[in-house]
Amino acid sequence: MTAARVTLCFLLRDGESGPEVLLGLKRTGFGTGKIVGIGGHVEPGESDGEAAVREVMEETGVCVRVEDLTDAGAVNFVFPAKPEWNMSTSLFTARTWQGEPTDSDEVLPEWFRTDTLPVERMWQDADHWLPVVLEGGKVNVVVTLNDDNETVASSVSILP
Repeated sequence: MTAARVTLCFLLRDGESGPEVLLGLKRTGFGTGKIVGIGGHVEPGESDGEAAVREVMEETGVCVRVEDLTDAGAVNFVFPAKPEWNMSTSLFTARTWQGEPTDSDEVLPEWFRTDTLPVERMWQDADHWLPVVLEGGKVNVVVTLNDDNETVASSVSILP
């Protein structure tokens, strides 16, 4: 089974008390109730960057341009108990955009300090790779979930 192509885009800014990232409380669909990165599926004919731009607009009302995206690598999610959930995820960060985040049907966006991420409310894999991305690094990780489709069985960095 082929993994779904997905993108995540992390908008970054300098907040009053330190660096911040825009995440969102998922209201519908996959991951409902979790704090997640902004993003979603890549549509046919779209590049990963174009999908990230579209998803940021749909989920937060913020306009980011493809040329303002920074490639932050990839995470491949493997769900052995539910292979139809497997995802090949392209990661991006952006420090330039237009507009202020607003709620959508899918996500309630919220700024979080990058040094105090709400990991207890996120997918358990997030703290395996997200801090590296938020510090400006690039990752290439395979995350395999346990049969409960929640907890991480393994997280392996693939060296270049």
